[in-house]
Amino acid sequence: MAKTSAQSSGPALVIVESPAKAKTINKYLGSNFEVRASMGHVRDLPEKGLGVDVENNFAPTYEVLDRRQKLIGELRAAARRAGEVYLATDLDREGEAIAWHLAHALNLPERQAKRVVFNEITKTAILKAFERPHTINLDKVNAQQARRILDRLMGYKISPLLWKKVARGLSAGRVQSVALKIIVDREREIAAFMPEEYWKVAGVFTTDIKAAADLAAQWQAFIAGPQDDDDAADDGTDSASVASAPNAAERTAWLAENSGFKAQLVELDGKKFDPKNAADARRAAVALGLANLREQTVDNDGTNGPRGIPNRGAAAKITTLMGDIPTGKNAPTFAVRSLNTRPSTSRPPGPFSTSTLQQAASNQLGFGAQRTMRVAQQLYEGVELPDVGAVGLITYMRTDSQNLSNDAIAMARGYIQTTFGKPYLPETPNVYASRQGAQEAHEAIRPTDVTLTPASVRRALSDEQFRLYDLVWKRFVACQMTPAQWLVTDAIIECRPTTGGDPARWPLFKASGRALKFDGFTRVAGTFARFDDQILPNLSEKQPLAPLDISPSQHFTAPPPRFSEASLVKALETEGIGRPSTYASIIETIEKRQYVEIRDRRFFATDLGIKVTEKLIEGFPDLMDLGFTRKIESELDQIEEQHRDWIEVIRSFYDPMARDLATAEERMTHARAEATPSEYKCPKCGAMMAYKLSKRGKRFLSCSRYPECDGATNVDREGKPQPLEITDYKCPTCGKPMIKRTGRFGPFFGCSGYPECKTIQQADRKTGLPLPPKPPPKPTGLTCPRCGKKELVVRGGKRGEFISCSGYPKCRMTLQIDKLPEYLEAKEKGQWPTPDVLAKAAGAKGGGKAAKVESAAAEPAAAVPKPAKRAPKAAPTKAASKKTVKAS
Repeated sequence: MAKTSAQSSGPALVIVESPAKAKTINKYLGSNFEVRASMGHVRDLPEKGLGVDVENNFAPTYEVLDRRQKLIGELRAAARRAGEVYLATDLDREGEAIAWHLAHALNLPERQAKRVVFNEITKTAILKAFERPHTINLDKVNAQQARRILDRLMGYKISPLLWKKVARGLSAGRVQSVALKIIVDREREIAAFMPEEYWKVAGVFTTDIKAAADLAAQWQAFIAGPQDDDDAADDGTDSASVASAPNAAERTAWLAENSGFKAQLVELDGKKFDPKNAADARRAAVALGLANLREQTVDNDGTNGPRGIPNRGAAAKITTLMGDIPTGKNAPTFAVRSLNTRPSTSRPPGPFSTSTLQQAASNQLGFGAQRTMRVAQQLYEGVELPDVGAVGLITYMRTDSQNLSNDAIAMARGYIQTTFGKPYLPETPNVYASRQGAQEAHEAIRPTDVTLTPASVRRALSDEQFRLYDLVWKRFVACQMTPAQWLVTDAIIECRPTTGGDPARWPLFKASGRALKFDGFTRVAGTFARFDDQILPNLSEKQPLAPLDISPSQHFTAPPPRFSEASLVKALETEGIGRPSTYASIIETIEKRQYVEIRDRRFFATDLGIKVTEKLIEGFPDLMDLGFTRKIESELDQIEEQHRDWIEVIRSFYDPMARDLATAEERMTHARAEATPSEYKCPKCGAMMAYKLSKRGKRFLSCSRYPECDGATNVDREGKPQPLEITDYKCPTCGKPMIKRTGRFGPFFGCSGYPECKTIQQADRKTGLPLPPKPPPKPTGLTCPRCGKKELVVRGGKRGEFISCSGYPKCRMTLQIDKLPEYLEAKEKGQWPTPDVLAKAAGAKGGGKAAKVESAAAEPAAAVPKPAKRAPKAAPTKAASKKTVKAS
């Protein structure tokens, strides 16, 4: 690798985002390079204030982050020693923006700053990237900068309005608010859904005529599950878990082992059978010869459909018609009327993009989007392998492409040919189309070396790393294999009544089965059975069959399912809302804001989330419109891909927002002033109660006569009143009973004498019992070096005692407790605060000002370009770097 000025001026400086990435890259570059980590972003819009000059083409002002001040100083010194500086941050917009900010923060002239990008952290890819450095891509920078400015404008302008109209501490976001609206809309669909009744008539048949009677008894015993008798739990096992009925897969397996299969009644009296009520089902049961018909009812648990979705309006009981299958001369006969067997193939799915990896990890591994991206980042940046060192196991994990390089395809095909043989290798490589607008220059997520199989690196990986790598590796290899081949059989079963009659009017059942003929890609990816998959026994036309069970059963249509993380990611991608690299942070934000909660891995919109969405739609209908958000997202992509003017894109978003903002405060009613009538009466005065929103965004019941009557009651998720949970625990202050409540940070105990007594005790999250009150902070006599006003105190935390400012949370200064004697000694000598404490205080969060850093708006050389103009330099000139100016 050529290296000119670096040889005479010291090692070249390479800057990446993380220490793990730096460690892996350093192994490949050698001693002529010094690899340092920026620890992520180094500059951003100011924490306080808008930081965007709306009147001056939305020019932003950037500041070096407080926590990066010391690091920037070290990197500046390293850059002065180096002849060349390589900015090797990630290859996406975010990485390009970090490189641009680094160039500005380090005052790098264009000749010294070199941009290198790579899709994988392997020796070949690294050396190739450093042989062909280039300048910073300002279109990418502008695309990221426009997103950041839009997010700041919406958050800074609209969030305060939510504080006024709903509750303090809330936030609105260009993408997060629309994502929340998707969840809230689904919540409303479910609430408005009215289930419809329908029936099914299922038959279970066997080809073993002689054993039919015994098999029928065995089948009934099997589906009933083990009986909860006196001996069932002699070993101490919970009897409820012992007596569990078999699931659908277990039933299918039992039938396959006993020459049986399941079929559905599809035709009656020559017409399609579509029963809507019990009368229709009873008519079918009579036609099938069932004797002694009787109803069996079970409680409807209020669920129907996936993941326990409330099925409002369904009957309190679910009914099944039970009947005896007649035998002898009076019994109808069953036989195979026709068979239709056809071949079917299933093509392997494409390699992973960011969104499909998040969906698969959620569905198959139970990983959340944040966890998936965190583990994928570890696999990309490098894992220590024995006798090898740090190795990047997968390619870059933020991509919307399903494209694979020719080298990657050749690697996969070679492995398939060697390991599995010619039948598993297609004649030509499989090619997959990416979604519209995807960046085909990027690759899909794949292993960097297919010979590093999951089994071979298992010991070097944590459990979650192994599981995700196994998912990526198998998907990559499988995507270049041949399709799986199936034989699909449809069998029509006729029921011949004892009276004979027109065969065209006989009841007909239909059974379908699927058998694997050639496994193809499923040899690696595995076979994912469908719910209704069954393997039919060998059948022939006119073959007699014996029924084991015929049971008409009641059902209700199910509402649309609530979103899981996987289905929400898919919905966001389908709607064009946000980009795959942002989905994890979107989900994290709406959870943190308590706009949604996750139960049974499904998103439930909270009262607060529903109310925030209502207010935003009320005040800003354009910004909450999916079509408008999709259009803006597309225009933001065009900044990078088509040199679109970023200022024009921001203006197309800001102008409708500013128009709505001018009248929104007048048009939006205060959420806490709104009341919805309820069916419940006030426990104090007997007047009707109404639903209102508390200052914490929780729904509760309030007396309609308020303020004359202050009767109020908490409600559960269904809006039903929750009585106070008065406990046997006594208040340690006044002795009155304590009441168990739930607050923002979980359960706690409050005195029943409130407001006269305001004692509270936190509840243990495991046992639910009250925790002893925390001892008060111990004064140290040391003045806080951060704020200069409050005293440092000793507090107790989860990991033991520590020193912090008594002004918390306004001042967040903290110090280690083991150095307290040293600090007290320094105070006695008049040397407090010590230099190391002052250095830490400069980087502590809260109470301090970030140092302003020069930027580029004041200098033509680094101004952000319009499409038709000449591209600017990537960093400010030396003269401009001495100023504090706004950034382009």
